[in-house]
Amino acid sequence: MASRPTAAFFDLDKTIIAKSSTLAFSKPFQAGGLISRRAVLRSAYAQFVYLVGGADHDQMEKMRQFMSQLCAGWDVATVREIVADTLHNIVDPIVYDEAVQLIQEHHLAGRDVVIVSTSGAEVVGPIGEMLGADRVVATRMEIVDGRYTGDIEYYAYAEEKARAIRELAERVGYDLSRSYAYSDSVTDVHMLEAVGHPHAVNPDRDLRKIAAGKGWPVLVFVKPVALRGRVPLPPAKPALAALAVGGVVAVGGVIWANARKRRLGA
Repeated sequence: MASRPTAAFFDLDKTIIAKSSTLAFSKPFQAGGLISRRAVLRSAYAQFVYLVGGADHDQMEKMRQFMSQLCAGWDVATVREIVADTLHNIVDPIVYDEAVQLIQEHHLAGRDVVIVSTSGAEVVGPIGEMLGADRVVATRMEIVDGRYTGDIEYYAYAEEKARAIRELAERVGYDLSRSYAYSDSVTDVHMLEAVGHPHAVNPDRDLRKIAAGKGWPVLVFVKPVALRGRVPLPPAKPALAALAVGGVVAVGGVIWANARKRRLGA
């Protein structure tokens, strides 16, 4: 009997890329007239807190509230255009070379690569497309009449990431006991515990303690890479435009998206 397929589940921020994917788009949104200079400075401060100490639950909740309120009333088509135009300029310099190599190794081993992120589907989808991910699990904001309402449909965070992984595994058939997961944050402990091969990447202090106690491998990613020169980029697809709808709105939903059609490996 053929063995069940397996997957490698990656957190995005500080695991695949060196910054918060949400906050990285604050300057392009200011240039596009969506947010003020004050909002840019506030997001820059949030980025600093996130990078220096790791965002705990309270900080993530404040960031979620700030971002969801900030995007209320934004025109989805305008946001989509800004993200599509600036995606490579924003993301290219902050992708970890070690993460790109690891993604390629998992694909060569026949595993699907799934990005699981609290950041918005509007950014996670296109980044997943760039990296050749097979699926993404991300957040989603409510849209009414082509504009963001500022309300959250679903928050892919903490325990919910693990629930989403188990649901996806049941739907696709992944053997989680033989699958892998990678994250930097203690809030993703449940996600890491959902698979047979968890790894802590650039872990915050609390996750490092847990990893040591459980005997989980700890990986350190430090080398940014220009993605254009590192991996062949996939051709533009209609699905990409549909996903590229708003970087800074990083909170609220689960989206399952095939970034490319591949046969499930063992």
